[in-house]
Amino acid sequence: MSRVCDVTGSRTRVGNRVSRRGLAKKVGGVGRRVTGRSKRKFKPNIQKVRVLTPDGTVLRLKLSTRAIKTGVIVLQKGDKKVKFPLVRAMRGRNREFTRAQRA
Repeated sequence: MSRVCDVTGSRTRVGNRVSRRGLAKKVGGVGRRVTGRSKRKFKPNIQKVRVLTPDGTVLRLKLSTRAIKTGVIVLQKGDKKVKFPLVRAMRGRNREFTRAQRA
């Protein structure tokens, strides 16, 4: 499973873990020295969410928690962008809920 948000496009980034030794100057030491760098990954918090679209269909999207918190989804439909609020789809057949959404 690729760890990429369908809305924001945030994905796994690569960085460094920096190891240091010594005492900081503000505490009275001679300063902190870097003793090594090792690779690490920064992973976004991706969740699988069932989203109810305005036309009543249900989409399974991989969304970052930042996209979920905004509450608005912008998706590419053909050549134009569609913007709609995030409404979580109920599991199973919840006909009353889908009828209320269409009306």
